This record gives sequence, structure tokens and C-alpha cells, in this order.
Amino acid sequence: MTAARNSNPTPAQGVLHVAFELSWNEWKLAFTTGPAQKPRLKTIRARDLEALATESAKAKKRFGLAAEAAVRSCYEAGRDGFWLHRYLVAQGIDNVVVDSASIEVNRRQRRAKSDRLDAVKLVSMLLRYHGGERQVWSVVRVPDAADEDRRQLHRELAELKDERTQHINRIKGLLVTHGLALTEVDETLPARLAAARLWDGSVLPADCQARLLRELERWRLTQRQIMDLENERKRRVRRDDTPHVERVRLLLGLPGVGLNGAWLLVHEVFGWRTFRNRKQVGSMAGLTPTPFASGERSREQGISKAGNRRLRRLLVELAWCWLRWQPYSALSQWYRRRFGSGAARLRKIGIVGVARKLLIALWKYLEEGEVPQGAEVGPWQRKLGGCKRGRGADQGEAVA
Repeated sequence: MTAARNSNPTPAQGVLHVAFELSWNEWKLAFTTGPAQKPRLKTIRARDLEALATESAKAKKRFGLAAEAAVRSCYEAGRDGFWLHRYLVAQGIDNVVVDSASIEVNRRQRRAKSDRLDAVKLVSMLLRYHGGERQVWSVVRVPDAADEDRRQLHRELAELKDERTQHINRIKGLLVTHGLALTEVDETLPARLAAARLWDGSVLPADCQARLLRELERWRLTQRQIMDLENERKRRVRRDDTPHVERVRLLLGLPGVGLNGAWLLVHEVFGWRTFRNRKQVGSMAGLTPTPFASGERSREQGISKAGNRRLRRLLVELAWCWLRWQPYSALSQWYRRRFGSGAARLRKIGIVGVARKLLIALWKYLEEGEVPQGAEVGPWQRKLGGCKRGRGADQGEAVA
């Protein structure tokens, strides 16, 4: 979804520019009409839309604008998400959501910073942006409500898997403090704890056992939720006929791309974003180089690491899988020629190049139907297997 553009206002109407500095308890608003106009600063309660409308009307009156004058606004992307953007667009306001990391700042070691100063800075940059200086910052591509909601499943699944790892590491760490090593956490843990013996032949202390069992209960809950989400995702791939799921199936047909990778690629990138060229695809994932050249000094600083961090981590994993399951593809052969015989550090650098090239190749595959050169294609059904046994598993489906 892109911000709705108002028609060009007439000189008599003018334009009201407003910048939001959002915090949990209050919002700082900065109103102005032009570079020479001192901003009007107001503070309202956070999420108070009635107060926002009131202050906007007062600002128009203060600056001598008509009640129907156009309004242009901006705020930094952050915890508040995109609901405010959708509200402003619905009110006919031309709003932009700004990437916080792209906002220019003073390079002094110590500089004054407050919500008031940030709001004034934002509204001045908003004036420059609408004055034609489009490179003044980076504007966030806002998904519509449905596309944003589709990202909940895989993001929650990733967080649950991280939480499961924390429970496992905590259980193993508690046992190590007593000289015991555990290779795997499963349902047999209570019996193993009862049979475990310390260096002197004694049993585990009672409070430690109780804590381990409570930690096991949290692991069980996390494990059960993970299985439910994985089963739900498999059912959607099997049964849904939406364009998003069709793209997931296309990616699953490529050996080397699994369900996790295909689902995340579609719902984070290819399901709702549009790209004009391959440079935009690579930069969106933060896999573009960042050279540093000043006078006689010239060096490469590595990849930019901008954009979607979930996608960047996934692409590196997919690159290694691609080399294994698509060994005869042109991309795998390019890697072996350039980096295959090098040291470990060189191979790690090369895999980032594979990740970027692979992302572009998958984009062309989904948009134009161009299969990556030398890659194999197979049926997507074999990637799903059967649903794991859990609360979300249907009785009529196969169980892995």
C-alpha cells in the first residue's frame, strides 16, 4: 500500500506539514507551512485521535490556512507500526513512514537530543522531501492490513523456536553445574533426572529437580505450540488457493528451498513488494556492498545489513542448502570456481554473494517464470511430508 497523494493544492489553500514524534505516553507534534515558518509545537496524549484532529484544525487557523487545506505528515517507523499511517491516509492526509536509520544526524560526539528537537528535525526534512529532495531519507514500504497479518504465523514460529532453544540451554546449563551432561531434552527427562547420580553417588537436590521439571513444562508448552503452527502452515500450503500460497508452492518445487524458506520469502518479500530492478532486490535484503573511499584511502566495509534481518539470515542458510541440493546449477558452479578452493573466511564471503544472486534468481523465477540456470524442479508435495501429532493435527491427515 502506498500513501494516497492529494491533488496539488492551490496557493490560496497552502499546505500544512506535520511531523510526529511518537512515544508511549505522549506524542509531540510539529506544525509548519514552509522553511521560513517557525514550527508550532504541541504535545498530546498518545493515540488520542480527537486531540490530533483538534490540534491540526488549530494549526491551520494559526497559519491562516483554509479548513480544507492539504496536510502532509511523517513519522518514524517503530513500535507503533502502521495503524497510524492507515488512519492518516483514510483522513486524506499524505503521510510517509520513515526509516529511522536513514535520518541524518549531527556528527558531533555530544549533541542535544529531545522529542522537541526530533520533531523539529523531522518536519524540516518533510519540507525538503516534498520540495523535491527525494534522497533526504528512506521511505518505508507499508503493507496493507491483510499482508501484515499474514506475517504473524512465521514470525511467531521463529520466536517460539528461539524460546525453545532457551529452555533447552537452561536445562542443560543447570545440569552442568552439578557435573551432569544432557544431549537431548524430551519426555523422558523426569525419569532420567530421578536416575541421575552426582559425583559422590547422591541424587540431584530436590529444589534443582523441581526447577528442572518446571522448565520442562515450559518447554512442553513451547514445543506443542510450535507443532500446532507447523501443522497449520502445512494445511494452508495443501489447501489454500491464494496467490501467496501458489508462490510458496512454486518455490517448494526447487530442491534446496524448504517450507520455512519458501514461506518467509513469499510473506516477507515476494507476496506484496514490487521491485523495478535487481539492485532494489539486493538492497532490500541488506546484501549490497558498502565501499569507503576518501582521498587515498579505499576499502570495502562489507554488506550494508540494511532491510529485513529475518530475510538476510534466511538467505545465507538457503545459499548453503542451494550448493548442496543444486550442485549442477550455474550459481553453484560459479561459487566453486571463485571460492571453492579458498580458505574458510573466503568461502564465507563467497556465500554472501551466492545469497544475493539466489535472491535475485528467485525473484525472476516468481515474476517471469525464469527457472535459475541449471536448476532442477520437482513436485512441491514431497516437501510437506505428514503433519506432526499435536492439537492442530487433523485426524484424516498423515502423521509424520
